[in-house]
Parts: sequence; structure tokens; C-alpha cells
Amino acid sequence: MPNKVVVIYSGGMDSYTVLHKALQAGKNVYALSFNYGQRHVKELIYASKVCQELEIPHKTVDISAINQLLAGSSLIDDINIPEGNYAADNMKSTVVPNRNMILLSLATGYAVSIGAAEVYYGAHSGDHSVYPDCRPEFVQKMDEVCQVANYEPISIVSPYLTQTKIEILADGIKMGLDYSKTWTCYNGREKACGKCGSCQERLEAFRLNNLRDPLTYEP
Repeated sequence: MPNKVVVIYSGGMDSYTVLHKALQAGKNVYALSFNYGQRHVKELIYASKVCQELEIPHKTVDISAINQLLAGSSLIDDINIPEGNYAADNMKSTVVPNRNMILLSLATGYAVSIGAAEVYYGAHSGDHSVYPDCRPEFVQKMDEVCQVANYEPISIVSPYLTQTKIEILADGIKMGLDYSKTWTCYNGREKACGKCGSCQERLEAFRLNNLRDPLTYEP
């Protein structure tokens, strides 16, 4: 099939928008999700439902065993999720060592195996100060590596790399997307906490787009 691509799809706002961006560009999307032991594993339920509705191929791969090698992140260890602003000093504890390099490497292998030419993921400018593996220089270097790592060159594509979450949401709204089908909160409870940095960034994006977040939050 022409235009076959792999989209790393977490079930969150950014990857949800990237998924639809690829679909609207006429790509034949193969969605790939990872259970890496994240406490907000609930996002994978949202990812699965969306892919079922869209009737697109979707794999969820359990790589949680790698956590015996990765330590120190509040997303996978018994460390409190930080609350407040989505800023480097506050959110640093949520960094999972080398996560995106690992996920992109696996997604690239999958792309080669199915004959896809590109791997999409949802890094954006708001992540640059917090997550080293979302910075433009990282995406550029990973793209260079994935062009030569196999006989088949694979491109790493991050459509919103230079845009904010506010702009990503605005683009998604233009596409008519329903963000009640996404999960953002780093706490994996029944309702979104509204207090963690991830929730705060999401709520700000809706507020600055003069919209109301369709998710239900804890009191």
C-alpha cells in the first residue's frame, strides 16, 4: 500500500492530533502504542477505542520489562507526580530515561517490517525545555540515524515540533476532532486530576482557545 506510515500513538492529545494529521494527509496509518509501565496506562484504553472506531491497524506492545533498567521517573516509579506549571524545574521528574529513542527505534523496526516509509510522533515546542528527546536536534539526529540503520531508509516525522499545545489543539479543532477521546493526566485515576503539569498544560490550551475541556476532572 502506498503512503504507509507508523504513528506512535499514546492516546494523549498530541498523538491523537498527529494520528489524524497523517490520516488527513492521505497516509495509510498503522498505529503503535506502548505499555512501558506508565502509571497513566489508562491512555492506552483511549488509544485502542479510537483505532477501533477509525478501523485502522493498531498494535499495543508491552515493554514494561525495561523498567528494571530505567529508574527515577515519577511516571514509572513510586514518586509523586508533580503538580503545577508545565515547566522544566517542575516536570523534570517525569522524564523516563531514553524513552523516545527506545520507542522510535522499535517503531522504526516495525516500519521496516511492514514496508512503511515514515514514523510519526507527537513532540512539540512545549516539550523542548522538559524532555531532551522532544527537542528539534534530537528529532533531526534520530531521522539521520533511521535513514541509515536499515537497508530501507525510514524518516522520523514530528508535524508539530515547532508548535505549542495551544496551536496543536487549534489545528485539531479545525479538523473537527473530539478531545473527549484522549487522556492526558499523568495520574491514572478514574478522572483527570487537573493539578499535574500535564493536566495544567491541557487546560491552558483549552482556555487560550476559548474552549471547554470535554474531560471530567476531580473536584
